[in-house]
Amino acid sequence: MRFVDEYRDPAAARALVARITDMAGDDHLKFMEVCGGHTHTIYRHGIEHVLPANVELVHGPGCPVCVIPMGRVDDAIAVASTPGVIFTSFGDMMRVPGGDGNLLEAKARGADVRFVYSPLDALRIALDHPEREVVFFAVGFETTAPSTALTLLRARAQGVTNFSVFCNHVTIVPPIKAILDSPDLRLDGFLGPGHVSTVVGNRPYRFVPEQYGKPLVTAGFEPLDILAAIAMLLDQLRQGRCEVENQYSRVVRDEGNPRALAVLAEVFELRPHFEWRGLGFISQSALRLRPEFAPWDAELRYEVPGVRVADPKACQCGEVLKGVIKPWECKVFGTACTPATPIGTCMVSSEGACAAYYNFGRLHREVSVALSR
Repeated sequence: MRFVDEYRDPAAARALVARITDMAGDDHLKFMEVCGGHTHTIYRHGIEHVLPANVELVHGPGCPVCVIPMGRVDDAIAVASTPGVIFTSFGDMMRVPGGDGNLLEAKARGADVRFVYSPLDALRIALDHPEREVVFFAVGFETTAPSTALTLLRARAQGVTNFSVFCNHVTIVPPIKAILDSPDLRLDGFLGPGHVSTVVGNRPYRFVPEQYGKPLVTAGFEPLDILAAIAMLLDQLRQGRCEVENQYSRVVRDEGNPRALAVLAEVFELRPHFEWRGLGFISQSALRLRPEFAPWDAELRYEVPGVRVADPKACQCGEVLKGVIKPWECKVFGTACTPATPIGTCMVSSEGACAAYYNFGRLHREVSVALSR
């Protein structure tokens, strides 16, 4: 295939759905799509509604904005509120609520908060304003971490001293393991994250079949990618196999991207532990700057509260991120919590499961509930 419309071909989709229905039989099977991008594809294109009723898809913790705890947002606001600081962030993080509001509200109170499209944009602002301190709010899995690493290498090479990074990069394997260790959820397999795998490859996921006996198929982001990956999972289950397979072979290699991995190793090291929204503290699940990059580490340059903040009692983002409940089962979904007035991160991010349900799946859910009465 060469063109996007080929990955959305209706005839090919019907053939895959028929194959999935045939292989699924009467067993109830539950697969987790780890990546928030997969969730949006599923609901934007109505994939959940064409699958047989006994094949259930649940969402995982693969939305990088959604997993940032409220305390880290408060830390970011504290840095942004420091006199003389220009605080830069991706757009998704601007509306993520902390215990003390969000970055847009901090901007309204007088903080110089600007959204950027890349960390290089933030470095450019630092070069244009040598009299100011510029901080970049680094968020994301291994997908976006290399761009932060390369920016830090450039800042060091150019001797830019008024630029620093507030690092919140996280890694994908520890939360998958945490979910597999959780007693709350029974899963039959995983749709592996496509974007992260372009960097880390498929090898890091081998523990899933080897230690937990669950198949994993790394999937792309078009409708036929998702359907083909589900069919591959069912193939494994019906054939008694359990392994890591790669549906997204046009982009992902087993060994990943060696250059990107080398840059990550040069700039970052693992944190002993990091708090995830809904999953608590997970050992060695996030990145921090190596000591050689201490001059560019915002956590060392500025005072941050470092206080753990509990999620609002009404918000069930944690259960959504673990796949324990669907977004519409949250008590405030679509009422108090909407994209315009988000209570939790899952409704804010463009990859958030609640945003996907609200924007693409809410009507379908309301119709099915009405018909069941």
